[in-house]
Order: sequence, then structure tokens, then C-alpha cells
Amino acid sequence: MTSYDMLLLRFGEITIKGKNRSRFEKAAHAHVKSLLKPYPGAKIIREFGRIYVELNGEPAGEVSESLKHVFGITSISPVIVAPSRLEDIVSAAKDFIGHVPADRPTTFKVNARRVWKEFPYGSLEMNRLVGGPILQAAPGLKVDVHHPELELRVEIREQGTYLYSEVIPAAGGFPLGTNGKAMLLLSGGIDSPVAGWSAMRRGLEIECVHFHSYPFTSKKAEEKVIDLAKVLSRYAGQVKLHLVPFTEIQTSLAATGQDNLIITLMRRSMLRIASLLAERNGALALVTGDSLGQVASQTLPSMNVIGRATELPLLRPLVMSDKDEIISLAKKIGTFDLSILPYEDCCTLFVPKSPTTNPNLRIIEKIEAALSSLNEQIEIAVRDTETLVIKPHEEIVRTPADNSDGNIAGAGMIDSNWF
Repeated sequence: MTSYDMLLLRFGEITIKGKNRSRFEKAAHAHVKSLLKPYPGAKIIREFGRIYVELNGEPAGEVSESLKHVFGITSISPVIVAPSRLEDIVSAAKDFIGHVPADRPTTFKVNARRVWKEFPYGSLEMNRLVGGPILQAAPGLKVDVHHPELELRVEIREQGTYLYSEVIPAAGGFPLGTNGKAMLLLSGGIDSPVAGWSAMRRGLEIECVHFHSYPFTSKKAEEKVIDLAKVLSRYAGQVKLHLVPFTEIQTSLAATGQDNLIITLMRRSMLRIASLLAERNGALALVTGDSLGQVASQTLPSMNVIGRATELPLLRPLVMSDKDEIISLAKKIGTFDLSILPYEDCCTLFVPKSPTTNPNLRIIEKIEAALSSLNEQIEIAVRDTETLVIKPHEEIVRTPADNSDGNIAGAGMIDSNWF
């Protein structure tokens, strides 16, 4: 097995950001640094358009797997470093090829680049000087300059020559937080974690808001949502999760007798609570897992009426995605197996058999106005919200609500397909 010396991390879209490029690269650098905390030997070297991570004995596979989650990084290559002398470069190249599994490539090419201009051999000449000894050492290989199965890249620099061939796809997008902060309405379902990941990929820092309904939901439901937030924290370094008590509001809305409108009413209250939390935490938008037409409350008329409950931009990354696409992405980012655990259901008494698909805004607002205690209940729910700071490799830090002892009895969602 090849022992790698460093990892090469490449930027993507941020390379076209002109005067903002330095800010974007600094954000990506900070994200890489946060994910390297479990690997004390690793050292970051930042260059224009690239980041190198010196491994210093840390496991290349494990570190690269972690850094694949860094937004703004499009790919990672494990690198061997050799002294910038011809004989050392050739020896390292032969050793590199010798460690490639025998059942993999049969064709190769050398792609040399002379970054250090005082090196006595040019790039094209180095292709021949390195490729010839490889053919002699591995007679089963053939040169294919157009479609090689293995491309050995050789970057000749004054401080050392970098050799690599593997290109590991990474998250891409924009570095975390470079486009501001938003609040993600996170349920235990499939859609909302994917929406959160998609928002982070476009440069948003997210804080998660989850509504629990004790005593109608179990402790398992809360644990499931915390686990989902922990998966998202792998991509962010850390994530805040706000646990909002919602039982009293649900009960009041259910008492109106408007069964077919109950989901619309509850979701409007959730948006109002999330908006207040956003204001308190400096977020400028809300993110939900809506997918157009997926359930009754995600018809265009329903989304219109529900969305009127907030003045903040309401971002719906999945709105035009179908369920198969969302499931595929959930599997890719590692949330699917958690999302399908059977703990997300809230009390079924609050879920109508026939929710409306075309609510009337005037009627909804009239019902809300008749609930004299609703505004106060919303303020109490915000006041009693408990906040958890979740990091991928550390214990959870809990910030109790102002009037609580820090214990949360359970968590769940009314309809996990919404968020």
C-alpha cells in the first residue's frame, strides 16, 4: 500500500469569484482546519487556488474521507513527495506505479508540470524521462496518451516534487458560511436533512430548528433528530439544534375543530417561531424540505398560504426534485438510514385524514385571530427552546431554556415530509 505524504485539495466555483476569492478561500481553509482537529499531526499549507494537508503520519484514507465534506473543495488527491532531482523523481514514480493493484490499470501516461522553472528538464521531456523507466519496470503497462486508465501527474517544485494519480470527488459548491446564515426546519424525515445539506453546499451556515410534542412523542424521536444533526455537523464542523416545545400550540390549534386546516395552521405557527429564532440568532432566511406536490401541504396554494406567515426569504432547495432524487442524495450524504427509522411520528390525533390542498388565506388568518392565546404561546415556545451544540467528534453541549432544567422529554414532527 502506498504511504502518502500529503493531500491536495482543489477549489471549484470559488475560483471565479474575483475580488471575493480570498474570502472564500479563507472560509474553506477554516472549515478544513475544524475537520482536522481529530488529526493533530496534520498541517495545512494554503496556496493560491489550492490547499495542501501535510499528513505527518496521519492516515490518508481516513483524513481524505473527512475532508470530502468540505464545501468549496471539488476533489482531493493523495500525494507522494520526492526530492526535486531526476533520479529521485524516477525512483518515486516507479515505486508509486509498483504499488498500484495489478488488476487495475493496463495503460498509463505521465503528465509532468515544471512549476520550478530552474529545474533542468522541461515538462514534455520529463514525460519521457519518467515514462521510460516505468515501462521497463512494469512491462505489462502500455502508454496511452489519450485515454489512459492511470494518469500519473508529476508537479516539479523547488521544495519537492508531488506525484499523484487518484482524484477523489468532494462536496463542491461554496465554502460554508460565505453566503450567510439560515435556519433549517429539521424533522426526522428524509427531505429536510437533504435540504439542509443542499443549503450548506451553496455557502449557507445553518442552524436547525426542531419541534417536539411531548408527551405524544418518544425519547427515540429526539435521539433520531440529534443523530441527523450530527451527520450534518460532519459537513459543517458544528451545528446548533434548537428544540422547540410545540405541544401547547398543537393542542390549541386542534381545539379549533378545523381538521382539514390543522396542518396549514401548525406549519404557519412553526414558521413564525422559526422566524423569531432566526432574528435572535442572526439568520436571514428559513430553509425547508418542501418538494412541490409531494404531499397535500406542498401544493402551490398550500405553500403560498403557509409561506405568508413569515417575512423572511423561504428557501426550498428540493422544490423541483422528485422523491427518488431526494432519496438518492440522502443515501449519498449519510442521512437516509436514520431518516427511515420509525420514530418520527407525532401523535396521529393531530394528522387529518383529508388535509386541504387549497387553503384560503383569509379563513386561516381569521382562525388565527380568534385564538387569543396563540401569540403568547408562540413567545413561550421561543422562550422555552433548548439549544444543543453538536460537533461530529465531541460530546453534545446543551443550553437549557430559560425556565427549564435542561431535560427534554421527547421529540417528533407532525409531518416529516414537510421539512
